[in-house]
Amino acid sequence: MKTRRLGRQGLEVSEVGLGCMGFTQSYPPYPDKKDAISTLREAVDLGVTFFDTAEVYSAFKNEELVGEALEPVRDKVVVATKFGYDLVNMPDLNTSARPVSLSSKPSTIRKAVEGSLCRLRTDHIDLYYQHRVDPDTPIEEVADTVASLIKEGKVLYWGLSEAAPSTVRRAHSVCPLTAVQSEYSLWYRRVEKELLPTLEELGIGFVPFSPLGKAMLTGRFDRNTTFDKADFRSAIPRFQPENLQHNMALVEYVEVLARRKDTTPARIAIGWLLAQKPWIVPIPGTKHIERIKENIGGADVHFSEEELVAIRQELDRIEILGGRYPEDQEALTNR
Repeated sequence: MKTRRLGRQGLEVSEVGLGCMGFTQSYPPYPDKKDAISTLREAVDLGVTFFDTAEVYSAFKNEELVGEALEPVRDKVVVATKFGYDLVNMPDLNTSARPVSLSSKPSTIRKAVEGSLCRLRTDHIDLYYQHRVDPDTPIEEVADTVASLIKEGKVLYWGLSEAAPSTVRRAHSVCPLTAVQSEYSLWYRRVEKELLPTLEELGIGFVPFSPLGKAMLTGRFDRNTTFDKADFRSAIPRFQPENLQHNMALVEYVEVLARRKDTTPARIAIGWLLAQKPWIVPIPGTKHIERIKENIGGADVHFSEEELVAIRQELDRIEILGGRYPEDQEALTNR
């Protein structure tokens, strides 16, 4: 697989990464540990070098899984994880629960990094994101703390997740950012208005999560699809029955594009993202090796400038109903 560079500090990763959350959280059923480890290692054999996890995913279990799976190939991969929640006194989280206690105080960050290093079985974190912006801790203080961790060699590069452009600028002025992570796909393009121009100006890479719209853009669902209560999508407004039926118009359009190029809807979605900017690296999540093979194949789907213009015009005509998060979680984004 080809590689792409994130930011101006020299971080190079496979042009399609792997989001690992779904192995243990939000999207049941989950594979057993042996199968999960096998899948992660096979992803490396396929050329994936960029793996995304977080301490909060399943209350540390996701990091433990990723750490064990990638330990034998640690020098061949880039591992990204995240801090930003106070998990010290929290009970074990079930597969769908999420913490509500944000904290990016220096002391919390330092406890978080030591825990992540241990669980990931490594002496450094390649890319360390603030998971959500903490309104009670100035971003400059967060950046200064991470700068110290970089000097100590515990972190190599850092980034923000779901941060507003103004926050990105403030953080970057203290300690240069390598990447910003946020949702971006054919069915969620809000980042195009202000965030992407800001990143391009500052020379910061962009890592879109949910590039397949939480599987919406794979063609797996129809107008009558429902989701189990343990599935995170059951709480997302865009997936509620009345909205899902309306939003299928976009899925049907992506399926048309896939037929034209003799490929799959998922590969259209990944290829389209890669065509937007050379410093964009999507991290589709899946637990299945066949889906990983399909997703990385999106890098082989190319569009002419005329095709990209036509696609954008069609996307602008298709209205998407419903928020991308429940209200309490949406409030934590773009801050």
